[in-house]
Amino acid sequence: MFVTSCFFSKACFVLYNFSMSAFVGLKDELLAAQVEARSTKAQLEGEITFNSRLRTAISDLSASWELEPMDESREAARGDALVDQLCYLGATLRDRVWDALHTRVKRAMAVVCSGFSYDMEVVSHDFVTDISKTDAENEERLHALIDDPEAPGERLAKLFEPEVLPLETISGADDGGEGRDTD
Repeated sequence: MFVTSCFFSKACFVLYNFSMSAFVGLKDELLAAQVEARSTKAQLEGEITFNSRLRTAISDLSASWELEPMDESREAARGDALVDQLCYLGATLRDRVWDALHTRVKRAMAVVCSGFSYDMEVVSHDFVTDISKTDAENEERLHALIDDPEAPGERLAKLFEPEVLPLETISGADDGGEGRDTD
């Protein structure tokens, strides 16, 4: 009976030591998981703050260029929505600069082609109308002046593109100028 009791005591002791070491191991794992969870939480809070600042910056830039505001309904795809908005913003701004460059170069050539001598300060405000003609006649003359330098103006504007426009991205965000209004 003493042998059985001794064996039982040793078994209880071994079981107790095993249980304690298992609990200590679980406790260490739990503490490590808590540290990792705090670190992940801090990282996520930083990402949320960064996302909010980026969203505000994109919204402010869109508003300053009078573009559509961000689609706030896409909360589930926050990262994708920001990327989409940045792509839209970049493509739209590039198109606007392209349009402004081409329009202004063509109009400058139209003024040069007009053959009239005007004060450059007056010309810098756009086309000069002939006060002896009606608005319709001046409008007709204006369209003729704009149409004449269309092809040469396009060539000249293309020469300025590398200096004015950002490089096109590989993603194909730009359609190479096709479909743009070239007035």
